[in-house]
Amino acid sequence: MSIPLTGAGREDAAAVACAHCGQPVIGRGTADAAGKRYCCTGCAAAADLVRELGLDGLYARRTLDPTARPPRPDEELPELASHVRTDDRGRNTIDLMVDGLQCAACVQLIERAIAADDRVADARMNMTTRRLRVAWQGAPELADRLVNPAVRLGYRLLPYDAERMAAADDAQGRELIRAMAVAGFAAGNVMLLSIGIWAAGDAGMGEATRSLLHWASALIALPAIAYAGRPFFKSAWSALSRGRTNMDVPISIGVILTAAASLAHTWRGELHAYFDSATMLLFFLLIGRVLDARARGQARRTVAELIALARQPVSILDEATGALRRLAASDVRPGMIARVAAGERIGVDGVVLRGQGEIDQSLVTGESLPRMVVPGDRVTGGAVVLGAPLDIRVDAAGEDGQLAEMARLIEAAEQRRAGRVAFADRVSRAYAPTVHLAALLTFFGWWALVGIDWYDALSHAVAVLIITCPCALALAVPATQVAAASALARRGVLLQSPLALERLGQVDHVVLDKTGTLTLGRPRPVGLEALLGDADARARLGRAAALAAMSRHPLSQALAQAVPADLLPVAPAGEGGETAVEQAGHGMALGAVRLGKAAFCGLSDETAAAIRAATPLAGDDIPGPELWYVEPGAAPLLIRFADPLRPAAAETVAALKARGMGVELVSGDRPEAVAAIARAVGIDGWTAEALPADKARRIRDLTGEGRRVLMVGDGLNDAPALAEAAASIAPAGGADLAQGAADAVFRGERLDAVITTLAMARAAERTARQNVAAAIVYNMIAVPAAVAGFVTPLIAALAMSGSSLIVILNAVRLGRGVRS
Repeated sequence: MSIPLTGAGREDAAAVACAHCGQPVIGRGTADAAGKRYCCTGCAAAADLVRELGLDGLYARRTLDPTARPPRPDEELPELASHVRTDDRGRNTIDLMVDGLQCAACVQLIERAIAADDRVADARMNMTTRRLRVAWQGAPELADRLVNPAVRLGYRLLPYDAERMAAADDAQGRELIRAMAVAGFAAGNVMLLSIGIWAAGDAGMGEATRSLLHWASALIALPAIAYAGRPFFKSAWSALSRGRTNMDVPISIGVILTAAASLAHTWRGELHAYFDSATMLLFFLLIGRVLDARARGQARRTVAELIALARQPVSILDEATGALRRLAASDVRPGMIARVAAGERIGVDGVVLRGQGEIDQSLVTGESLPRMVVPGDRVTGGAVVLGAPLDIRVDAAGEDGQLAEMARLIEAAEQRRAGRVAFADRVSRAYAPTVHLAALLTFFGWWALVGIDWYDALSHAVAVLIITCPCALALAVPATQVAAASALARRGVLLQSPLALERLGQVDHVVLDKTGTLTLGRPRPVGLEALLGDADARARLGRAAALAAMSRHPLSQALAQAVPADLLPVAPAGEGGETAVEQAGHGMALGAVRLGKAAFCGLSDETAAAIRAATPLAGDDIPGPELWYVEPGAAPLLIRFADPLRPAAAETVAALKARGMGVELVSGDRPEAVAAIARAVGIDGWTAEALPADKARRIRDLTGEGRRVLMVGDGLNDAPALAEAAASIAPAGGADLAQGAADAVFRGERLDAVITTLAMARAAERTARQNVAAAIVYNMIAVPAAVAGFVTPLIAALAMSGSSLIVILNAVRLGRGVRS
């Protein structure tokens, strides 16, 4: 129950923030029985709803983002029924964008508020993508009523639009970049002016000249601080208005007081001002904010790209008339017949009804070799038809398909990852109140107890704030991250997010994909030396390579590239005037000359088995696909292929085990192929025929056992597992979406880049902790001296700069002991 405030109550209310939305209570406010005040009746009603749900404890855990729209219930809900999707079981689903989402507590509040209605089957909110999905049984028109509790809580709901979300993220990123540019411009110019003052010394420059340089510095620094400091000032005010603190509070207080004290010193004509310290601190901290914003946006882009693939239009066949029509993926229903032309990407999950040929599933499964499909085979969205067109009976499409399911898995994994608290944030929680208390006690101690002038007492307090200004602490982790990222880049490893270093440094279990990760993902001919040593076989190999050059099949292309060019005839063998014909999924034919599968080349199973037995593989080669070449009057030629292991693959597995880490292999390939690779690299535990959800589930199971898991994979099917793991690495040649979901990407073919990355991450973790410890020890020595009045603001500024320099130099030496 809330009552309006009048008279003096309004004046008191103006000094507080609304207990629900955090905005100032101005003019007429309301209060509840507990004395909590609200800016409007809408916020008071929202708070009543929170209490009805038994969630009022969430207010204490909530963190309001000053850059986000405040959760004030003053928006009308748009019409939603036209955006509802209904499946064949009568289940309705709608996806909505949530504006005003502040923190993880908001996620729980929205989910619980909507799920309180018994008609709601599922309510899922993702903080990373700000997407709310609600499912229910009943009429689609119920959408407005079911999601209305979220609107009553102050959140603005709109139909989900990935492009609109991306535009909002880009706008925020541009604002941070502009702030960083302004701070960098001001820091550079103010530093130039300060160097002139420092070089002249106390007696080497006239008072008028020094005053002019100070005022010029103020003219540059003050507007720059007001503009570039907004991200920190807004965050600090948001925390303080709720009686809480964060790392931005001491940063903001330090910057503002340093600028104010510098302005006062300039006005009084004193020797020193410290505008350079304030602008330089903002510049370095904004660099970290820009990098962090880009890292968070990467997860949203990965999901958006997957959703875009899942929403591609589909060609639907009308069996009665034979006509084709293009439908949006959301309008495709199970039982429809989708026709996919050669070269087109499959946009549905279903069963092949008519047609046969090869499909490229590399985007979905990570396997580089095409798969032959015939009527009755199941196919999933994302694969590309290489041969004849296919008619597919639809089982699922759009939001119900496998691509959309992978997007949801990535969203859920990123949500769990976002809940982890970084080391620097844990330190800042204790640091901020300690600094503020020390400065406040210093001021009152000198002013009230010692009895000195308030300005001198304030100077001592400012000295405490400047000497404890969290430059060293704020730079301790970012400086280490930047140094480690630079060192890794020189070794061919690109760090997607510097914040991932902390997670990489804590890894104790590694899960590896097979194709494209442990292997190169590019089958190559093996045993060619024996063929090249025989004159007859050598000539036939050249003719086989010439015929292979006319095919688009990966095995044919690999053969054509592996055979020396001088062996290829001007034209492949065949009778005059004949044209080579490729039969998708079988091979190439040029008259009586054939290159392809054994059956296509006219060989019985017994004949093929006898030839295989007579030409065994070398000891290190793992059985793989094969091509046969036959021509009239000559014995069949067997050309074997193998997907070679990445260089240093076995050594990398051995090194991981030597470090006490668990190592296992999880692949979507056949059991015999997975077992062979596992034996070759020394991995005891392996799983075959794993779907994307199976890989992500395995990561969750290991995490539930207390393991900190590193996932290394390259395919789109690895993306959910990459996002689910505590840390993840992908090779540069993998799928773009897999690279987007990974924390780091390594270039080149050598797998020991994984060892380099983990070693650097652990070194970075040690260095970051050393830097934090050095900053704390520095403060333990410097703060008592500043409180006692032995430190002037000039000495404080020099000490602050010195501590920051020590932290940076310690970070710069990072990586010298880590070998690639």
